[in-house]
Amino acid sequence: MPYSHFRDKSINDVFFRVVANYTYDWESWHDPHGKLVWVNDAVQRMTGYTTEQCLTMPDYPLPIVAEKDRVRMQAMLDEAIARKSRNDLEFEIVTRDGRERWMAVSWQSMYGDDGKHLGFRTSVRDITDRQGLKEQLRLYTEHLEQLVQERTARIAQLEKHRQQMEKLAALGELAAGVAHEVNNPLAGIRNAFALFRDSLTPAHEHYDLLELVDEEIERISSIIHQMYQLYRRSPQQSVEFSVQKIIRDVAILCEPIAKRYQVQLGVGNDWQNDDSRSDRVCLPEGELKQVLFNLIRNAIQASPPHGDVEVFAESRGEELSIVVKDEGCGIDAATMTHIFEPFFTTKSEMKEGMGLGLSVSRNLVESMDGSLTVRSVVGQGSTFTVQVPRRVLE
Repeated sequence: MPYSHFRDKSINDVFFRVVANYTYDWESWHDPHGKLVWVNDAVQRMTGYTTEQCLTMPDYPLPIVAEKDRVRMQAMLDEAIARKSRNDLEFEIVTRDGRERWMAVSWQSMYGDDGKHLGFRTSVRDITDRQGLKEQLRLYTEHLEQLVQERTARIAQLEKHRQQMEKLAALGELAAGVAHEVNNPLAGIRNAFALFRDSLTPAHEHYDLLELVDEEIERISSIIHQMYQLYRRSPQQSVEFSVQKIIRDVAILCEPIAKRYQVQLGVGNDWQNDDSRSDRVCLPEGELKQVLFNLIRNAIQASPPHGDVEVFAESRGEELSIVVKDEGCGIDAATMTHIFEPFFTTKSEMKEGMGLGLSVSRNLVESMDGSLTVRSVVGQGSTFTVQVPRRVLE
């Protein structure tokens, strides 16, 4: 407000200087060319520099401004000289003792009673606390966004799992129905074939084909059994048994397959003591055997001639892990998304399987409150891991 507007004309510039010096913000007055004319005492409280040091400082206030913000501050001075005004331009300073603090500056042009341009004034406020709160809010927002993304991903995963379970239930019910319908005539075929086989002697010209027919009937029976397992209504009861024993038993069952594929099947050396307490579990024994048989058979079929398949188990607290590792061709990313789907298979010959093994295995493992996971590197092989609690409560 112009001095002439005050009633008490005895008030002089000393009064205004006292008022300005007791103003909380860092105030300054620049001439029309931007040179500092006056600065109040608050500058020392905020920056550590005295008014005298500021008045003799070249290019004031740039030496006080953090180097990264000096270009922006010079642009501010240029705007002020051009008689433009602005509020709350944020910048950072470095105090005389080396501390960094955040400031916000506002500036406006000043004119005398006669309209003459007198320069411009600046008002600087310390916003370090406000900036700290802004940073905390930013970090909190980022954390919240991360939580939302994680929750969204989890919901999407659960929805995908729900859809997959519905698909499995529908396919399983269909498979069980088909298996039931096929099982009855298959039993008749098996009985009739047994009678036919018993009526022939080894001297018959087609006697060698009987074993092939018998193997094919057995293969059909095995497929029907897997289709039943895809839609189980009554899971097996849990019993106490030795993990290493069933691993050895399944390895013995798979040994003929390993020989046919020229694969070396090895069982881990950590399971040699039948009396080890960590070896005892309470789980559906038959179902765990079926899972291991499926995984080991797949590993053998995926391995190159003279390759190795390793099976080993670990017990950590109440958690049991069984690992089946092969040196096969591995599983690419596109195939990985489908390997647990019913009837999905990469095997070239139908006699090697119908794509039910992994789907059935995962269902059986999840029914034990466990998980079946896979890690694979193309060209190096795959590792399937079964993780289940050592005791399943009924």
